[in-house]
Amino acid sequence: MTLRSFRPRALAAVSLTAVAALTLAACGSSDDSGSDSASGSDATRKVKTAMGDVKVKKAPQRVVVLDTAELDSALTLGVKPVGATHADVTSGFLNYLPKDQVAGIEDVGQMMTPNLEAIAGLKPDLILTSKIRHGDKYAELSKIAPTVMTENTGYPWKENFQVHAEALGKEAEAKMVADGYADHVADVTKALGGKEKVAATEVNMVRFVEGADIRIYGKKNYIATILADVGLGRPAITDQAKDGFSYDVSPEKIDLADADVVFHSTYGDPKKSKETETTGGGLWKNMDAVKNGKVFAVDDQLWIQGIGYTAADKILGELHKSLTK
Repeated sequence: MTLRSFRPRALAAVSLTAVAALTLAACGSSDDSGSDSASGSDATRKVKTAMGDVKVKKAPQRVVVLDTAELDSALTLGVKPVGATHADVTSGFLNYLPKDQVAGIEDVGQMMTPNLEAIAGLKPDLILTSKIRHGDKYAELSKIAPTVMTENTGYPWKENFQVHAEALGKEAEAKMVADGYADHVADVTKALGGKEKVAATEVNMVRFVEGADIRIYGKKNYIATILADVGLGRPAITDQAKDGFSYDVSPEKIDLADADVVFHSTYGDPKKSKETETTGGGLWKNMDAVKNGKVFAVDDQLWIQGIGYTAADKILGELHKSLTK
């Protein structure tokens, strides 16, 4: 079965809508309640954010994003930022993003320590980030450009995407993307045997993290929302996750991660993250998922760090491929 993807359909529509929007912006708008000039080129709107209402341009042209979710959102909506921070990975911008889409974006520093001088030098008219990442820098960022912050990242990614879309003036495009994603989810669920069969398949997501315990992901994080959208079951251990995020274990308790299907990723060095030690050990090898050939290594940058509709679309494709093997 060939599955649909929201990308081609949505992006084609986005391109046409973007052209129309730019044309309207150049000609002015009938709704000039927030306009700062007669031409409409400086028309603004208020966006509700984690830091209160923020006035932003209706059609921002120079956008800087300070986290991976915001970068995914902008590119998904057809907006190429002038600047973005990089995640702590050797590839700089996350490797699941098309090279042609990130080419030319100015790197403004590591995600948690953005270079404010470099950001200011880009003369942005909008900055996108979250309070949990950069709330302590809000005052400084706001002096550079209107700064739209969501409260958090990860689990509320769909709601955050809508905030990003509003700030970018891309609400119509956002609806097409969300609808396309819903279609793709429905296709995957159908391809996997339908809702009842899918719900009976329990899936775990395990992440090996350098400098930390092994994480068995719970139900309140980005990847969990995608598994839930497809309708996949989750083992009881996920209900013990702290704040719904993860239940952390040592290699000596990795058997708690057993399920019908186990996906796993690695952040950092495989040895330092205990991946090599754990997957080479008896507890791991004796898990039912391992013995049944239902354990799949996945890309951490895509499955955990991406956080957005472009990443989700690719993950849906990989879920379908893995679960039909």
